[in-house]
Amino acid sequence: MRLHETADYPEATPEQVFAIIRDDEFRAEVCEKIHAIAYEVTVDEQGDRVRIQIDRTMPAEMPDFIKKLTGETVEVRQVEDWGPPAADGSRTGTVRLTIKGQPASMDGTTAIRATATGSELVVDGDLKVKIPLIGRKVEPEIAKAVVAALRVESEEGRAKFAAGA
Repeated sequence: MRLHETADYPEATPEQVFAIIRDDEFRAEVCEKIHAIAYEVTVDEQGDRVRIQIDRTMPAEMPDFIKKLTGETVEVRQVEDWGPPAADGSRTGTVRLTIKGQPASMDGTTAIRATATGSELVVDGDLKVKIPLIGRKVEPEIAKAVVAALRVESEEGRAKFAAGA
């Protein structure tokens, strides 16, 4: 299942957006806002490249037929590998999301780029659940959770900029 989500950051430069995205405290705040039961955020900088890993335990807020497969919680690992900035401050990277112990994952790309009014963060991914017969029924439910988390992150980011971050 294809996933595409765009978050606008009015009046913010790509550098400013990336600064909050790579901030482990900001990402921890987002984990709390999305009701993670437990989480760990690791940011590893190597020159101009940045790797962000977020491990979180989430309540399985999905239909009962999915909870029977996952249990009451799911352990999610999100890994972002960001490349160096371009001359205009934009960045691109890859993103991989896996659910521990489940045949579910998302591989995709992410980008921060300037717009006429500020910047945008774009995530494009391919979400797959490899369970015969029901995998395609489960994918939209997981996509909802992924999109909800991305939207909370962008709302928190905009709030941070509005507060003068």
